[in-house]
Amino acid sequence: MNEEGRPPVGRRVARSALRVLIALAGVLGLLLLTTWLVMIRMPGCSHAGPLPALSDQEQALAQELRRHVEALATTIGPRSLQEPDGLEAAAAYVLQAFQAGGLQARREEFAVQDLTAANLVAELPGADPAAPLLVVGAHYDTVWTTPGADDNATGVAALLVLGRLLRTERLARTVRLVAFVNEEPPFFQREPMGSLVHARGCQARGERIAGMLSLEMLGTYLDAPGSQQYPPPLSWFYPARGDFVAFVGDLGSRALVHRAIDSFRAHASFPSEGVAIFGALPGIGYSDHWSFWQIGVPAIMVTDTAFFRTEHYHLASDTPDRLDFERMARVVAGLARVVADLAGDRGTE
Repeated sequence: MNEEGRPPVGRRVARSALRVLIALAGVLGLLLLTTWLVMIRMPGCSHAGPLPALSDQEQALAQELRRHVEALATTIGPRSLQEPDGLEAAAAYVLQAFQAGGLQARREEFAVQDLTAANLVAELPGADPAAPLLVVGAHYDTVWTTPGADDNATGVAALLVLGRLLRTERLARTVRLVAFVNEEPPFFQREPMGSLVHARGCQARGERIAGMLSLEMLGTYLDAPGSQQYPPPLSWFYPARGDFVAFVGDLGSRALVHRAIDSFRAHASFPSEGVAIFGALPGIGYSDHWSFWQIGVPAIMVTDTAFFRTEHYHLASDTPDRLDFERMARVVAGLARVVADLAGDRGTE
């Protein structure tokens, strides 16, 4: 004590600093708890442990998915407005595959400078034509010169398979399946982006949309520790192995994320993670769901997490031989039930 009975200045400063640190720790703890409760915590339980044997249906799905991916990424190859022959061949393939699955499909054409681009649209009619639509989409273009097996032939293959699987389902609301053009640079998040053109068209026509699912890269699954990366601070909350499928949305799409992952976990014995967080966080809005946020529609991405997992993102090495079609088949089988649930009595209204 000093002569006035007070602790020395150094001790008082240390105590003040300790109180500040305790307060900061409390604020950080509260922030982390709020983040977990609002953005991270998901309904249901993710599958843990060994995967069950593939069913006969899943084995057939794996082969069907492989055929679609190889047709797009190997037989056709790069597909963009910079490589218009490949893009047109891919569009023709998707239209033919929709029709082979028993669906009517159409081109939604629009001008990009002196060129013509086209989204490819098919619908599964619902019992209630007045009910808001459910849109499920995947982009069929690639980065210039790349084969785009995972990015995004896998999403397109899943879209085609979902159309075939759900064609005979009794759906309460119409499901619109769209293969989007121009998702990749130089059109990404710009006016010629195919999904943005489609979303703005829906808005202009006064169409009501209950929600949108973007199928974005679904073929890479890795078991090695450290094979999964995240934008900060998500690594504090999620596994380090890239063996799961992710359901990703912004805060405005939180209810849709919850409904989708809850359905997936009820139907699929496959690891899954979900997040509903700030859309500006790197990677969260990096696909066609972003376009529907622009018109106020809840929209989510279903993904293998792209460049946070695969080292072949946007490279010539993004080829079909690097993909896991058996695990992809499990995911797509689960997604068929998710779409059926979202378009059925449980709905998204």
